[in-house]
Amino acid sequence: MKRYVQFFILILCLALSVYAQTGAVKQANDLYAKGNYTDAAKQYEKILLDEGVAPELYYNLGNAYFKANEIGRSILNYERALRFDPGYDDARYNLELVQLKVVDNIVQTPSFFIGRWVENLIKLLTSNHWIFISVAFFVFSLVAVFLFIFGPSHRTRKNSFYFGTVLIAISLITLVFSGVRKEQMMKHNEAIVMSGVITAKSSPDKSGTDLFQLHEGTKVSIKSTLGNWVEIKLSNGNVGWVEIIQLEKI
Repeated sequence: MKRYVQFFILILCLALSVYAQTGAVKQANDLYAKGNYTDAAKQYEKILLDEGVAPELYYNLGNAYFKANEIGRSILNYERALRFDPGYDDARYNLELVQLKVVDNIVQTPSFFIGRWVENLIKLLTSNHWIFISVAFFVFSLVAVFLFIFGPSHRTRKNSFYFGTVLIAISLITLVFSGVRKEQMMKHNEAIVMSGVITAKSSPDKSGTDLFQLHEGTKVSIKSTLGNWVEIKLSNGNVGWVEIIQLEKI
């Protein structure tokens, strides 16, 4: 009897938790619908802090900040939504829309098109998705191996050998993609400029030579950290030092 009571209490707690989260999201959505974008953003932030992350919450938060004209935080949260769900088309569309408001127009350094294509391909899916694809192709390759060994004819065994080789190759490639994607998620080395205008220095010190300026919403890669300073790299290859407080990691 005691076990049933404990089970009932557990179910009740879970139900209340879901109800509370749903109520909190509804409250945030209502604030957004009424045009109280700053309050809605605060509510979404609280939900993320209390209940955990979700791509949809980051997307809603990005929308709220966009409406509140906080470009940097809007881009940051759209990027976070895509980080957890690369196939989130609405977040990608809104990100491209808000990026038009960023002052900096950084021309990316030309790179070999195959490298760009592979990099973009890897970012299309999460690490778990790639590992699932890898396992699926590996299973298919085992079927091909079985047909190669026990195939009823020479032609069947020959075709199975070729198909099995291709399937194993794809399985290994997607396994590598999974590892690369996981490393990208773990490294956490991309950030968004939060301050209106910042100046990159030649050294991690305010007395360093001014190199270039960046504006709110610009995306940078973090190369290294030294105290309160980080060395950043832009997509055009420019490198400099800025104070870490001026950035927010994606």
